[in-house]
Amino acid sequence: MPDEYSLYDAKAHLSSLVRMVREGQSFIITVHGQPAAELRPISPESYPRTLADRVAELASRGEVSPEPRPDAGRWAGLTPTPAPGALTRFLNDRE
Repeated sequence: MPDEYSLYDAKAHLSSLVRMVREGQSFIITVHGQPAAELRPISPESYPRTLADRVAELASRGEVSPEPRPDAGRWAGLTPTPAPGALTRFLNDRE
C-alpha cells in the first residue's frame, strides 16, 4: 500500500515526494483524512517526449490543427512586434 500524506504535508515536501516518485514509489494525498489524489510514476511510453510528438497526438485527437486557420487571413504566420512599455509611452506623450 502506498504511503499517505496530508495535503499540507505533501505541499511542504513536494520536491522530495517527486524525487521518490521518480524512483518508483507511489503516494496517496489526503484531504481531511480522505484519499483525494494519487502521486505515482508515469510510464515513459504514455507521455510524448518531443514537441512534434505532442502536436501529432493533439492533432490525432482533433484538438489542434497543424494548418493555419482560414480566418487568420493576412496575419497567418506573422509575429507581432513588441510595443514600447507603458512608461516609455507615457514619457513620449509628455514631450
